[in-house]
Amino acid sequence: MITTERDREPSPSLEVCPVCGNDRFMNQPVLWPELIEQWELSPDEVNYINLQQGFCCTSCKNNLRSMTLAAAVTNAFGFAGSFKDFCLNHPGIRQLTVIEINPAKNLSPFLQVLPKRALHSFPQFDMQRMSFADALIDVIIHSDTLEHVPDSRAALAECRRVLKPGGHLFYTVPIVIGRLTRARRGLPPSYHGMPGANQEDCIVQTEYGADFWCEIFEAGFREVRLTSLMFPASVAIHAIKT
Repeated sequence: MITTERDREPSPSLEVCPVCGNDRFMNQPVLWPELIEQWELSPDEVNYINLQQGFCCTSCKNNLRSMTLAAAVTNAFGFAGSFKDFCLNHPGIRQLTVIEINPAKNLSPFLQVLPKRALHSFPQFDMQRMSFADALIDVIIHSDTLEHVPDSRAALAECRRVLKPGGHLFYTVPIVIGRLTRARRGLPPSYHGMPGANQEDCIVQTEYGADFWCEIFEAGFREVRLTSLMFPASVAIHAIKT
């Protein structure tokens, strides 16, 4: 891989990757003009969303979004090491039933070492009507998936239903902090993924804004924690079933 001078520079606010412990990063833009126009993004918003999605660890390849999600998980369990070591060695998480909905970027290779982890694929796996009994799951993890669910509040309520008391939901959604959340119903279709892919499972149902936290409480959760490694570029959400 060719390393540029910018690639060699460490992040001013991130010394090591919380996933694998590596201290080298690379950064490249990921948004494309059509999506920028559809989301009506300002230049500042483009910059921090590109940072969220395009700032990556050179070793494990996790981007800032995934690194923030990993930090939220390890912080919740009081673990001071990397996410890799957490999954391999933390006795608490290795005893828990963990559901991952769609691969959480490059966190999946680390999560798959957990003895009781299962991966489910949206939209084949219906997040609005999960096939689990009440209070069965210890941990649910999904990353940048909820914005594609037609009824995201119902999906969050289902997460709460299937979690055990004290269970944890960890997730991310793309957030534009300078505006309020809006549904894309009645607007031209907008897709995530790769430019021109336009797959139905990548269609955006909800554009999240600064009030993203409201639907979490509306879904029945009563305790929510936020983690950010670089604000406003990265926010990971941790909801607890109390």
